[in-house]
Amino acid sequence: MISIIRATENDSSVLSQISRDTFKESHGISAPIKEISSYIFEKYNKETLKNELADSRNIYHLLYYNEEVVGYSKIILNSPYRKDAGKNIAKLERIFLLKKVYDKKLGLELLNFNLNFMEEHRQSGAWLYVWVENERAISFYKKNGFRIIGSYDFKISKNHTNPNHQMFLDFSNNF
Repeated sequence: MISIIRATENDSSVLSQISRDTFKESHGISAPIKEISSYIFEKYNKETLKNELADSRNIYHLLYYNEEVVGYSKIILNSPYRKDAGKNIAKLERIFLLKKVYDKKLGLELLNFNLNFMEEHRQSGAWLYVWVENERAISFYKKNGFRIIGSYDFKISKNHTNPNHQMFLDFSNNF
């Protein structure tokens, strides 16, 4: 049983937990543990997420599998990847799953849900950042029509950044 629901401020605790768990699993080796821990504490605490959920620009969805939260996503509509890219482009800021469900095709379910949501909200494309060493995610996005359009240094701490690909999906070529 799969369900995807929009998160509200009341979901800040569960969102905090799934955010911490999935970030550790996917990026835990990308920087020294002290810096990863500080990043997680700062970005994925309940209060920070509650504030993000209160901001209507941040659209979070929780992915449930057999009544357990196993993933989540965050979209920001009308957030072009560069100034001249057009206004109606969404940023898929976060899409994370627990490793234990990777083989269930839930990532594709969550991605398609988000892409359909974006299309329903008149977006003409989607973009995201993905860590260059996350080959599984890069392959997944490429398989689903995204292409690499640039690079970005993702800041974990003031002392550490991770190289990321910037990827883009043009809906006019896919829908």
